[in-house]
Formats: sequence, structure tokens, C-alpha cells
Amino acid sequence: MLAPPRVPGPSPEGAHVYERTRKSGTSRRTLLAATAGTAAAVAVGQSPAQADSGDRRLRALISRMTLEEKVGQLFVMRVYGHSATAPDQADIDANLREIGVRTAAELLARYHVGGIIYFAWAHNTRDPHQIADLSNGIQRASLEKPRGLPVLISTDQEHGIVARVGKPATLLPGAMALGAGGSRSGARRAGQIGGAELRAMGIRQDYAPVADVNVNPANPVIGVRSFGADPQAVAALVAAQVKGYQGSRVAATAKHFPGHGDTETDSHYGFPVIEHTEAQWAELDAPPFQAAIAAGIDSIMTAHIMVPALDPSGDPATLSRPILTGILRERLGYDGVVVTDSLGMEGVRTKYGDDRVPVLALKAGVDQLLNPPKLDVAWNAVLAAVRGGELTEARLDESILRVLRLKAKLGLLKDPYVSHRGVDRVVGIPAHLRAADKIADGTTTLLVNSGGLLPLSRRTHRKVLVVGADPASPSGTTGPPTTVLAGALTELGFTATALSTGTAPSAAAIAQAVAAARDADAVVVGTYNVTATSSQKTLVGELLATGRPVIAVAVRNPYDVAQLPSVPAYLATYSWTDVELRAAARVIAGRVEPAGRLPVPVQRADAPDRVLYPIGHGLSY
Repeated sequence: MLAPPRVPGPSPEGAHVYERTRKSGTSRRTLLAATAGTAAAVAVGQSPAQADSGDRRLRALISRMTLEEKVGQLFVMRVYGHSATAPDQADIDANLREIGVRTAAELLARYHVGGIIYFAWAHNTRDPHQIADLSNGIQRASLEKPRGLPVLISTDQEHGIVARVGKPATLLPGAMALGAGGSRSGARRAGQIGGAELRAMGIRQDYAPVADVNVNPANPVIGVRSFGADPQAVAALVAAQVKGYQGSRVAATAKHFPGHGDTETDSHYGFPVIEHTEAQWAELDAPPFQAAIAAGIDSIMTAHIMVPALDPSGDPATLSRPILTGILRERLGYDGVVVTDSLGMEGVRTKYGDDRVPVLALKAGVDQLLNPPKLDVAWNAVLAAVRGGELTEARLDESILRVLRLKAKLGLLKDPYVSHRGVDRVVGIPAHLRAADKIADGTTTLLVNSGGLLPLSRRTHRKVLVVGADPASPSGTTGPPTTVLAGALTELGFTATALSTGTAPSAAAIAQAVAAARDADAVVVGTYNVTATSSQKTLVGELLATGRPVIAVAVRNPYDVAQLPSVPAYLATYSWTDVELRAAARVIAGRVEPAGRLPVPVQRADAPDRVLYPIGHGLSY
């Protein structure tokens, strides 16, 4: 077992900074703990006097920082490797190439960053014990520095199709599935479980929930990451998830302000323009963010989108003072942490260079600068802007105070470490896995059931062929979807076999599937983002022509059903993660009643201005 390490005292280089403190018999750890106890009053409703005392102590910490350390506190950066000090050579090479340091420890020593973000592709999240060790190593490396402060470690653990920490951690239904379930208690419970597991691994800030209202079916970047298309329903579930995450003492992050739900451009690769009027924004986009603020949201993430009605300058919202200060801070009254979306995304880099973006973001009202493509360029640009007078040191102090308040609230200033024992008590435990299945059981939506084909009888349709799309499995899930569905149906008493035909099945794959279907009693076909020209339509058409009963499962967007109106039974799962596919199998087998209801409308494929299935549609047995 890994016991929580002791927090080291200040190093000799910084001894003079703490001379007064040490003479009074107060250690660095005691100072931070005392600061944390009073600073947390800001967030938990204690007296104004206690809150003022907390701020005074945090300001004292800020006053001891060098300008370079202050600049560093504003950045949240990626770093490659499973270890803070001994990553694999390939990760050392990637760090040298992209950041100019070898390890996370060197990143902290050189740039004094206040936060680090974990990614699976950066090899930060192999398994829960390793993640805990990495988190402890990062905290130790930061606290060993002169005037060292704990690091706010974050990740994108939205669940559903976006999860950076995979099995054996608990993977829960994503936002649109929860929207289909419509259960505030389910959404809150999912946040509690997800937050508790992240915290046990040393991750204290989660970039979830998504507060965007997905009113555009063609949205390529949000889609099923949103709770739905009804602003009030989305607002209720966002508030529930905020309370769930933060009830587990993990900072929730509502994203992407002022609302990324109505776009056909992916801000990773382009610069979306949202043409909503100010009144439309207030009606459609604002309610979930207002609900998050009312629920006490710890942080809000900006969107790299242009909203001319809110700011006609042509700047992305991330760099817009009228949007971030004028609307978010002043009109909506939010005084928590504002974090940018990744500064490596094209949406924020289209108009300005990488040296101007972080400076303009701070001038707009941002507190945390997330994942710039070149940290040295961004860090030095902020430093130069202060030395040159474009930014004041007082402006930096304002954001650092918000960040330190959050660190204090989350307990980082008191004890930032975690243990293997804590991981084993919380992460992926049977109670959490059962809860995930129970939540998922309320989300599967039965869109079509002609002739009462479902539930499928084991007596008359025992032999089942599962075919269809097998997109890359979301992080850390078992996959592929056909295999997971076939396995779940077999466990439920069917004899099911899997045959992957892919998201763009070839003529040979279709022929193979049709031949296999003739030997089955029923066919389950997974569909994935079907378009008018998709060969998935050809596959389904030829399967129907065999005369075998066909059940389709939309494993991502529920809009697939509009392209395949002849399918006699159609389910929507809103994701192809294991927990949602298993729930679909239970519905197919009749072990669970289909309880989900569409959280978005589905338009007709041949007449997109007409609704085929409205919000709230869903059949039962």
C-alpha cells in the first residue's frame, strides 16, 4: 500500500522567504493548512469574516511569489508520461519536442504551472494506481520548489464518448443518455460517482458537465456530449451534475460558454460562428450556465466561437471582454474560475498568433490558460505583457486568487496526496458499477417497434447475429460494440455471434453479413452517424431483404433512425460504451423496460423542416 507522503518543507534556496514563519514555529504545511481552512469559507457559506481571513492568507501567499511564478499559476499544461520523474523514453522525447522539458517535474521547475491536464494519449492514465502515483509525484515535485504550491490536476471525464480514465474505473452514461433518462437524481449520482473516483486518483478538476444545448443535429463537436435540445431540461441536469461532482469535492466545469450547441463547424479545426440573436442566446444558450452558477459551479470553460450578437468585434468568445467580463462576470454574476478551452484548437488561433492569444484571454477575463500549443511562447508572452505594461501584476493576482480559492476549497492546500488504499476503496468498486448499470437502464430509448418485435423471445429468436459499425471504442471501454452487444445477449440466454462490418461497409462485408443473416433467427445491426449516402443504408436494406427480423441500434446519434425508416425496431443508446450497450441488450431481451425518451427532436430525412419524432418520444413494452 502507498501511504500518503509527507509534504516536504521549503528547500534551502527558498529558506529566507519563510524565515518569519519558521521563527514562529509554523511549518510550510501548517501554513498551507491554516490557509486552506479559512479560505474554504469562501465556497462553503461560512461567515464573511472567515472568508476575508482566507483571502488575506491567500493574498499573503501571492505576495511571496515571483512574477514568473505568478505567470505559471495561470497555466494548465499537458505533459507526456505515466510518471512525474521517470516517464518512458518515448514520452521524454515527446516532452522535449513539444515543451522543451523531459518530465512533469521539469515542467513544474521551469514554468511553475498551476495546473496539469491528464490525457490517455499522453500516457497519463494507464490504471488507477499509476494515476495516483503520477498525481502524488506531481504534487511532490511542485511542493519541493521554493514557495511551491499544490497543482490543480484536471481532465476531461465527461463519460459517454469522452473519458480520459478508462476501466477499471467506473464508466457512466454520457450526457445525452442522461438526458434521455431525464432523471436529476441519476445525473447527480453519476456526478458523485465520477467525482469520487477522480478525486481518489488525485484529479480535482473535471471539465464536465457540457452545458451546451444541442439544437443543431449537424453539430460535429458537441452532439451526444450535450444533455439535449431543451434549454430548461439541460439546465436541470447540468445543475444536478454540478452538485454531484462538487459533492465529491471535485471542481465541476460547465462548458463551453457562451454556448457551442448550434454550429456545423468543429472549433478544433475551424472557427464557428453562432448566429443567434441576443434574445435567442438568452432563451436557448444561457439557461444551463445560469443554472450552473446558481448551483455553485467552481469553474466555467470558454468556447472558441464567434457570437456577433454578443460581441461584433469578430473575436472568439475566449478572447472577448464583452462576453467573459461583461456578460459572464457582470450580468450573470459569476466570480469563480474561468478556464479557456484548449489554446491549441484552431478556433482560437485563426485571428491571432499564439503569443497574443494568452494575453488577450487574460485581458478578456480568463483565469486559467489551458494547454497552449507552445508553452514557452505563451508563458513568455504573458511575462512580457506584464513587464511592458499591457497587463498589470494586479490583474494576474486577481486570477491567481480565484485559482487559490479553488485549490483551498478542494483541500489541496491541506493535503494534496492520495493513496493506493483510497483508490481501492473507491475506484471501480462493485457498488459503483451496479449504480452505473442502473442509471443506464433508464436511458435506452425505443424509437420504433413495429409489430411488437421487441422484446425478442429466446424461444423463437434464440440465434442472433450482431453486425454493424464498430467505431474505435471510447477510452478505456472493452469494445468493439458488436462484440459487447453479442456478449451481453449471450449472457441473457441468446446464442449471439458478432460480425463487424464497419462504419462504411464494403460490398464484400455486406455480402458476408447477408449470408450470415440467413442462418440467424434475428439480426441486430449497430448504426453510427448514418448519412444519405452511407453504405450502412445499403447494409440494412439488404439485411431487411433476407426476411429476418432486424433490430437496429443507433450507437451514437439518434438521428440515424430518420435515414432508415423501414427498420421494424430501432433503439438509441447515445454512445457505444459498454455500460450503454449492455443496457440496450437488456431492453432487447425484455429484462428491462425501455424507459428513455428523446432529449432532441429527430427531423425527417426527406423533409428536414418537419419533425419525425419530437422531444419526449419513446416507446414502452
